[in-house]
Amino acid sequence: MSQPPSAADELKELSFARVDSLAEKLLAISHAIHENPELGYEEHFAHDLLSSAAEDADLDVQRSAYGLETAFAARAGSTGATLAILCEYDALPGIGHACGHNIIAAAGLGAGLAVAPLLEELNGRLLILGTPAEEGGGGKIHLINAGALEDVDAAMMLHPAGLELLSMTTLAVSQVTATYRGRASHAAAAPHKGRNALDAAVLGYMAVAALRQHITPEERIHGIFTLGGTKANVVPALVEMEWFARSPSSAGLAELELRLEACLRSGALAAGVELELNWDPFRYREMISNPVLERLWEKNAAAAGRKPLPPSAGRSVVGSTDMGNVSALVPSIHPMIEVSPPEVAIHTEAFAECARAQAGDKAVLDGAKMLAGAAIDYWSDASVRSAAADAFATAGS
Repeated sequence: MSQPPSAADELKELSFARVDSLAEKLLAISHAIHENPELGYEEHFAHDLLSSAAEDADLDVQRSAYGLETAFAARAGSTGATLAILCEYDALPGIGHACGHNIIAAAGLGAGLAVAPLLEELNGRLLILGTPAEEGGGGKIHLINAGALEDVDAAMMLHPAGLELLSMTTLAVSQVTATYRGRASHAAAAPHKGRNALDAAVLGYMAVAALRQHITPEERIHGIFTLGGTKANVVPALVEMEWFARSPSSAGLAELELRLEACLRSGALAAGVELELNWDPFRYREMISNPVLERLWEKNAAAAGRKPLPPSAGRSVVGSTDMGNVSALVPSIHPMIEVSPPEVAIHTEAFAECARAQAGDKAVLDGAKMLAGAAIDYWSDASVRSAAADAFATAGS
């Protein structure tokens, strides 16, 4: 015998109907952001578009929130637990929305607009937080430092991918700029009077290449030359490189950074040049996915006809995100929603096309409903909130 619908189920149906009524608007927002890609901290179009949509729905909107021009905070509800739904909307240089942040923004906004009218009955408070510059700019870290999460009890967002996953396999990441300074000289007439910064950088690169054999299979080090000299007949006096180091844990990352530094310094020592290392102060932490919130996502994904699975060998999306820093502060999830064939990797032109295609549009609407449903389940059950908090405390101990 079937069970009568619960109060939470009835509220979900109302929220889903709200998403359906907003479908045309949400897809227009997704398409507009996709067609106007903006790099981190330059997302003025997306910021204004999303803020205006939240204002049109009578949410309390703070534009340029927490000291960041392209961040926004939209709030609703007056009492109860505060759940944050996070939106990203920055693009990548040259390949636009090849990470599908247009989908993240539109789905997150849609979920927030769907649940906002229900908050008094749910006894909950909502924060839709617009977070710029995820692609290396550490927007969420700036927001954390400015107090954006001080009254937040839990946080969630989705991310498009080629797989349906309960979580992303994340790595803590840091970035460093290596600047080698030597001495210029004529490369033919007086090479002995020069000190070759390019030689130093190449030697450092080769040392890192050797190091890669002796790090764990999950760790990553990758770098590029951003400045390699000016002319072949001049001994290069100034060379710059950019490096990323990644590890499954923040503790492992700290150790890997020291090993990377030693390799880069070895090149400078061998070539007799100076080396300046500038580490980006905003290190991305590994994502701590909350199992209680994951179960809410899984249940609501099933209702939408999707079957997210845990990451496994051969079935995972590996990367880094500043959502990891959020997950170190409050119970959080960062599930992956399928928008492309599994062989299409994120950060590719092919994935950018998928983010604007039919499957991307479906992910906007399904994702908005799944986020809304998980949020309603969170607010509706005190035992769920307590269990999520307990799991968070255990993960951090």
